Amino acid sequence: MTHLLTQAQMAAIEAAAMTGGVLTGLDLMARAGRGVVDAILTTWPDLTAAGGQPPDPRDISAPKMKGRAVVLCGPGNNGGDGYVVARLLHAAGWQVDLLALAGAGAPDARANEALWRALGPVQPLTAEALQGLAEADLHVDALFGTGLSRPLTGDVRDIVACLAAMDLSRLVAVDLPSGLSADSGLALGPVPRAALTVTFDSPKLGHYLAEGPDYCGRLVVADIGIAPFRAPLAADAVTLVDVLRPRVIARLSKGQGHKYSHGHALVLAGGAGQGGAGRLAARAALRIGAGAVTLGCPADAVDENAAQLNAVMLRQVADAAGLAGLVADKRIAALCLGPGLGLGPRERDLLAAALACDGLALVLDADALTLTAGDGDLFDALHESCVLTPHDGEFARVFPDLADGALSRVDAVRTAAVRAGCVVLRKGPDTVIADPSGRCFVHGAVYARSAPWLATAGSGDVLAGIITGLLARGFAPLAAATTGAFLHASCALAFGPGLIAEDLHEMLPQVLRDLGV
Repeated sequence: MTHLLTQAQMAAIEAAAMTGGVLTGLDLMARAGRGVVDAILTTWPDLTAAGGQPPDPRDISAPKMKGRAVVLCGPGNNGGDGYVVARLLHAAGWQVDLLALAGAGAPDARANEALWRALGPVQPLTAEALQGLAEADLHVDALFGTGLSRPLTGDVRDIVACLAAMDLSRLVAVDLPSGLSADSGLALGPVPRAALTVTFDSPKLGHYLAEGPDYCGRLVVADIGIAPFRAPLAADAVTLVDVLRPRVIARLSKGQGHKYSHGHALVLAGGAGQGGAGRLAARAALRIGAGAVTLGCPADAVDENAAQLNAVMLRQVADAAGLAGLVADKRIAALCLGPGLGLGPRERDLLAAALACDGLALVLDADALTLTAGDGDLFDALHESCVLTPHDGEFARVFPDLADGALSRVDAVRTAAVRAGCVVLRKGPDTVIADPSGRCFVHGAVYARSAPWLATAGSGDVLAGIITGLLARGFAPLAAATTGAFLHASCALAFGPGLIAEDLHEMLPQVLRDLGV
């Protein structure tokens, strides 16, 4: 798994790398610029004169490239990286036009500006000058990067807006497209859409949250040699769920035993005509390996559910007393409430009874979240064995003051988890998962894991069922939520276009086999 860094964390790591004089700021800029050029040549090998393998711009005997590059430099360290990129492209045979907003302000950037001036001029960056170079083969955005913390204004904003409006097929962003927040992934004004973004050492939160992936294009993380100098990350570091760890994969495998040794999950469904969501969740819990799954429903829905269930057991649950009697069977280890459940007094009582069951792991989704949002007593009854799985609309209902955009998605979910006293999984392409201790994970269904087909009715019900099944098997709430989010997206990727919710849980066997389970 990979850490997603904030701008402040990255700055602290760079400072640690330079402590003691082992590395300098100029060293880091030289490595960053080289990483950008290497990524450009790897992404577009046709930019070489001789074709074939991309040349090393440091090798004077390598075949030279043909083309015209426009490098846009800002006054800070991001601009300093840009001056290095310009020098390397120039050395490799490019015609380079370098346009700068103003003279470099940061000391290391000034030094790299001076080195460039020995090779070519620095032209003032204006909208008119930029538009005049629209036909160049390559454009490099080294204006602001990760350091931008407030919206651009005035002429600078107009220039970035001009860049954003241009149809550039090979726009490369150094560290981050200018105008994008490194910490939230939100646009701070006009933001150009890069075809390639090259960041350094580690991805940043903004590369994965909110609008970030749409603006970044392809993301490449270049090694600039500071990992050995990185102090242990702070306790509030965010982890990207991009793989499953071997020990998690091992836990997904089943050892010897009978069905109840692998957990019994209970899913509560709604009344007649409302059982589809509950059945999706129940089927997913069974597919992820819960040894037994029971669907509980009102009397008027028994026949409907019986006609569509085989391996999933069926029990009538009339009211809170009936639920209490059912979960008195201590083999039931996890309960899912919400998908298609309903919003009446009966359902409110069922939720209250479930929350009162000592030691029972709960997944609250859909209607259960809406009921909780309107009832302080239910919210106060949430406990550490709960997992809340809201989409953005449900999150806003349960935590209205955290959903107004004032906080980043990560900070909002972390705060919600502390307030609720349990794991909160906020669904979306940038799913964020946190627990009350502050541990936080992001699963990005973006870049190579982009799965737009998940935007289909019922897919959230399947996710709730997967998490319930994992809880029944003994996974801790945070592990169940992170593992469930990864497997959910992996099923969508394995199926591809045309996906509907019923397909998701049926892809689990293939996904598990591919993981080596």
